[in-house]
Amino acid sequence: MSASDWGQLLLLGFLWGGTFFFARIAVAEIPPLALVLYRVSIAALVLHLWLRTCGISFAPALARSGSFLCLALLNNVIPFSLIFTGQTEIGAGLASIFYATTPLWTILIANLLTADEKLSATKLAGVGLGIAGAAIMIGPGLLSNLGGPAWAKLAVIGAAISYGFGVVYAKRFKNMKPSVVATGQLTASTIVMLPIVFLLYSPAAIVTSSVPIWAAVAVLAVFTTALAFILYFNLIASAGATNASLVTLLVPASAILLGTVFLGERLEPFEFAGMTSIIASLLIIDGRLFRRWMRQKS
Repeated sequence: MSASDWGQLLLLGFLWGGTFFFARIAVAEIPPLALVLYRVSIAALVLHLWLRTCGISFAPALARSGSFLCLALLNNVIPFSLIFTGQTEIGAGLASIFYATTPLWTILIANLLTADEKLSATKLAGVGLGIAGAAIMIGPGLLSNLGGPAWAKLAVIGAAISYGFGVVYAKRFKNMKPSVVATGQLTASTIVMLPIVFLLYSPAAIVTSSVPIWAAVAVLAVFTTALAFILYFNLIASAGATNASLVTLLVPASAILLGTVFLGERLEPFEFAGMTSIIASLLIIDGRLFRRWMRQKS
């Protein structure tokens, strides 16, 4: 990964770090599937306006509508629905740990379905260390919130597996502009979610008068979805599926740092230890420092 790739990975981790926090706020008054619809539809609208402003054609996405439907199911509809539903019963910290297993599933799926991203001991060791670091960061909070129904935990793990398939499938769009890929995916997601939500809920059930709830929805749609998926697809095209999935290891660290900066929360020693473990895992997966050390020894 280049310095630019690492910069995009860190920015994406920062953006997605707030997802679980804002989702936890929003699902208090908006049903999970309706929240998925709001998130993807608002993000799709924002990206269509962006394409029009920049003079970028959406035609390449229309020509591959079937492929975008599949991408939307794997990257938006299934994981968003599972995560938001799981978060009605489990906390953001525990959900983010299960979400952080995404690189592990991606490595296994990429090994089966691709020719250029095969399984290696280094990758497995790095991802394992990263997941451990994410768990350490949550620390006592994780241990005190291990309750909750098994189905809610399995739902978030299912979302991580779906993301694993999604990130590998997204490799086939690497020759298309990331902004067009993100817009195509979110547009297809909106088309899928519209009939589902309107069949399941009455208008009164999916509308709230709470300003904080709508503010949380807006942040989820514009920043953690529209902007984030442009970065995400650019990273997949530049650095590969497995490397792009590493962003999920940064999410717990980002969430805690956001709390420290904006809410005045104090970092605990175990949180520093968890961050150190995550940084070490990324360095192991990147491999450049290790290779340089080996060259110096020889």
